[in-house]
Amino acid sequence: MDYVVPQRLMEEVEAASIKKAALSTRAMLLKGFLSGALLAYATGLAFKTSEGFTTGAAALISGAVFPVGFAMIVLLGLELATGNFAVLPVGIVRGKTSAAAMLRNWGWVYLGNFLGCVFVGFLLTVTLTEGFSKGTGPLGARIIAVAQDKTLLYEHAGAAGWWTAFVKGILCNWMVALGTVLGMSSTSTTGKIAAIWLPVATFFALALEHSVVNMFVIPTAIMLGADIGAAQWLFWNQLPVTLGNIVGGALLTGLLLHYCNASRPAPAPNYSAISARPVAGSIRRRRCDGDSTSMTSSVG
Repeated sequence: MDYVVPQRLMEEVEAASIKKAALSTRAMLLKGFLSGALLAYATGLAFKTSEGFTTGAAALISGAVFPVGFAMIVLLGLELATGNFAVLPVGIVRGKTSAAAMLRNWGWVYLGNFLGCVFVGFLLTVTLTEGFSKGTGPLGARIIAVAQDKTLLYEHAGAAGWWTAFVKGILCNWMVALGTVLGMSSTSTTGKIAAIWLPVATFFALALEHSVVNMFVIPTAIMLGADIGAAQWLFWNQLPVTLGNIVGGALLTGLLLHYCNASRPAPAPNYSAISARPVAGSIRRRRCDGDSTSMTSSVG
């Protein structure tokens, strides 16, 4: 069986935290860039395949399709900031890495994710508009509509909108970071993909807020002509969602799983040794009783 039990799984997470903390800046940027690009592809695919369906069916289809990007990231051993929000804190509480190394990883990987998302977003914008010579088409219109929901609606709601984005960020990365951890729960390619699919499909189908996905959706919408300013994007979406992703990944995934599996199980009682003691004692008693009988017989 290729299943990795939870306690061993957390040892794998610990090992991953050490490896991630030791990456060079170049490696973090390049691996982060590729992760952002793959998630951008997956998001565009999810939007495209769910076109024309009703709300429930569209959520089901997009949720089933989106994890292809996440699966490629895990199988290629790339760097995704939202997954690292869960992995690196485990290394800190287990004394394997430092807070400075964690923040260094988060910062460079986050930047790499952003560059990858914007790069694919620009290429997709050129494709959808045929070199900025035509309209956006159905897919472009969908991206713009989603981006407006992720920014302008929150702005209109004020503080309640900012808080909503933050909480949706927590709920999102509770699932996404769990997908990162579950990707280590199997040693086979099929097992990894199946384990990843469950939580990642859940978050996307529920339309929660993922900071890296939003790095693709909102800048691409702006390039396509959406009436969204950079300040609106950063304050009403990117900031609260990123903070929520950190809480969901670090507290509700990495640290929670660490403390669930922190203590090693007590050794099982050695029942064979326990049962052997009275047997040995009874043998000695029988021998003594036999000697006494022999002595009595010889005296008689």
